Amino acid sequence: MHLPMQMKAMVLTGHGGLDKLEYRDVPVPALADGDVLIKVAACGVNNTDINTRTGWYAPSVKTALTEEIGLRGVSAEAQDLGSWDRASLQFPRIQGADATGTIVEVGPNVPRSRIGERVITDPCIRDARLPPLSQGILYFGSEYDGGYAEYTKIPSGNAVKITSTLSDEDLASFACSYSTGEEMLVRVNLQAGETLLITGASGGVGSALVQLAKRRGARVIAVGGKSKEQSIRALGADDFIPRERGDLFEAVTEIVGLREIDAVADVTGGPTFSQMLRVLRRAGRYVSAGAIAGPCPEIDLRDLIYKDLQMWGVGNPQASTFAALVGYIERGEIKPLVARTFALSELREAHTEFVSKKHVGKIVIKI
Repeated sequence: MHLPMQMKAMVLTGHGGLDKLEYRDVPVPALADGDVLIKVAACGVNNTDINTRTGWYAPSVKTALTEEIGLRGVSAEAQDLGSWDRASLQFPRIQGADATGTIVEVGPNVPRSRIGERVITDPCIRDARLPPLSQGILYFGSEYDGGYAEYTKIPSGNAVKITSTLSDEDLASFACSYSTGEEMLVRVNLQAGETLLITGASGGVGSALVQLAKRRGARVIAVGGKSKEQSIRALGADDFIPRERGDLFEAVTEIVGLREIDAVADVTGGPTFSQMLRVLRRAGRYVSAGAIAGPCPEIDLRDLIYKDLQMWGVGNPQASTFAALVGYIERGEIKPLVARTFALSELREAHTEFVSKKHVGKIVIKI
């Protein structure tokens, strides 16, 4: 196959508003040892794209990721802007963690038989020499150029072959959100018959969690915007609490009784965080993978201490989790939930739609 020298890409030129996204011609990536080149067909939009572009990951930012921040970025006065691991970024950068496409070329020490494979990208680039939960060293589309381009490169092990009749757009909705959700359930070891409380249940990770928890045979109590109740219940949620209600502790207690939640999967953080800990039973489990409603909530340590709670944070799913996810997709055990698609040149419009939080599921870019 003849490969072009140049390609179209949406390039992030710095921290800030939508104007930092520029649609331009850039060189097709050169392959290093162990890399593959993917002709991208589609790529999903994720919170990490917005967080990185706006500078919301900066430790000095204490507020929720509001629609205004999503459109304009954080204050230009912030001096500690960075990526998800608070490491400095190099610009320009191509974002996009959820690329789906076809391998069209391979670098040294990669079998040429991989050319032609349909793949999805495992966005967590790992150093296997490190302990299992410490292996994530780079994130595709963050510290490493990603999928908002006609072509992208990635280590061969992160280009995972998939056999599915789903469309490219559907496949591009899974990688980041669903692997994060599954890793959250792995960490809390969710079992059949247990009751799980899920916050932010209409978003990419939240909606994935509903499906993944039901796949495990758990009872799901989902929290989300009132207007999205029907869509969330359609995913399998057993009970629903409107976010607008506010009194989470009382609402949960009405459904299951006092402190009867086995685990909480939280992707929002914010002012209801302390109530999430209150609803947990003795030795209950809490796991977080997001804090867009507020990263610095109050905590009553007495809930943590005297109930012997267990808590986890998830930023880097394990390779085994991603491999399991691919199996679920291929066997049809989970389904995609694509709210809307945009062209690559329309990424600014896609970000605008994303931060409005009016959708359920994923927004996907068609390349």
